[in-house]
Amino acid sequence: ACVELTRCINDLGFKGSLINGFTTKGSADSVHYYDQPEFRSFWACVQDLGMPLYLHPRNPVASRLLSYEGHPWLENSSWAFAMETALHTLRLLGSGIFDEYPDVQLVIGHLGERIPYDLWRVDHRIKKSPQGLPAKKTMRDYMLTNVHLTTSGNFYDPTLHCAMTEVGVDRIMFSVDYPFETTEDAATWFDKSEISDADRLQIGRTNAINLFKLDMS
Repeated sequence: ACVELTRCINDLGFKGSLINGFTTKGSADSVHYYDQPEFRSFWACVQDLGMPLYLHPRNPVASRLLSYEGHPWLENSSWAFAMETALHTLRLLGSGIFDEYPDVQLVIGHLGERIPYDLWRVDHRIKKSPQGLPAKKTMRDYMLTNVHLTTSGNFYDPTLHCAMTEVGVDRIMFSVDYPFETTEDAATWFDKSEISDADRLQIGRTNAINLFKLDMS
């Protein structure tokens, strides 16, 4: 993985990378999250290359779909995508990866996969019952230093306002979520969203330029 990632960044000029959630090994029904020890060298590579990594949702494996049996409307993008990616993100934050590799920058979509809304409670309950948590900081600390959000597929002002309050305007970027959503719908919402023009410019342009080190000359 590191060889291919290095090739993409150094030889092909990629500005970042994307992984579709967990990986499978040995069985199509297996689930391996990237907080597990065997992936530490991968995160070392991500840090060395200095480019952000997008953690994208993927379909649950067959055994996980049992939770949604008889309720197919909750599968995939309506609910399951966010739950899977939120869990994966919190595992990464809690595992100590960002203590070992503090320069890694993670991007997640859908205005944070519902994490900003519940961030206080997550930290509050972990503080009361840490149960061997390896991370040296709070989840909020890592969200403020190592995680960025996109607006992909979540075109709702109160959710945007919550994300801005919890993680700050400097860690949010405009995105669409094609083919699930259209650029027209995303842009129409964003252009009329109840935020300042300065915040609109930062979310719509400046943050992505800075994070992905885009040469706009």
